[in-house]
Amino acid sequence: MPTTLLATKLYIPPPAPTLVQRARLLARLDAGTQRKLTLVSAPAGFGKTTLVSSWIAGAQASAGRRVAWLSLDAGDNDPARFITYLVAALRTVAPDVGAEVLSLLQPAMQTVPSSVLTALLNEVAAIPGDFVLVLDDLHAVDAQAVEDTLAFLVDYLPPQTHLVITSREDPALPLARLRARGEL
Repeated sequence: MPTTLLATKLYIPPPAPTLVQRARLLARLDAGTQRKLTLVSAPAGFGKTTLVSSWIAGAQASAGRRVAWLSLDAGDNDPARFITYLVAALRTVAPDVGAEVLSLLQPAMQTVPSSVLTALLNEVAAIPGDFVLVLDDLHAVDAQAVEDTLAFLVDYLPPQTHLVITSREDPALPLARLRARGEL
């Protein structure tokens, strides 16, 4: 699926030079890497993106953690576009990931078939070493097909992948089940 991607959606925002470090929250983010998913949910202006980007800056400097970042917007309500950008983000940590997945996508897909998601997860599972995938501003996406896609990905996320989601509201994911399993 040839499409022009906006590269800045894949950039990790640098922490502001006047940033006030929030040591307690940074420690909670560190502890969260032992689980499948970390959710940072708060109203607009509370510093979700700033917190996660400063955590990444500190973690990368100290532990060499690899991070794939995707800033979401309303255009990502298109399931094919969402997957295309997701693959682009993953390619920042594993450049060869997603070729098969992109070839299976169709521009006017209303949903992403589970076979495409399975192929993507199989490729992600083959990425060596741990890494973090950040989906920033998930509240901008409200299409049921994208929510279903994300739920499938979270359910079957490979163990070396830690997902961090920032949002102004709790996403349509099985959060209670994830909490009960100790995955959130």
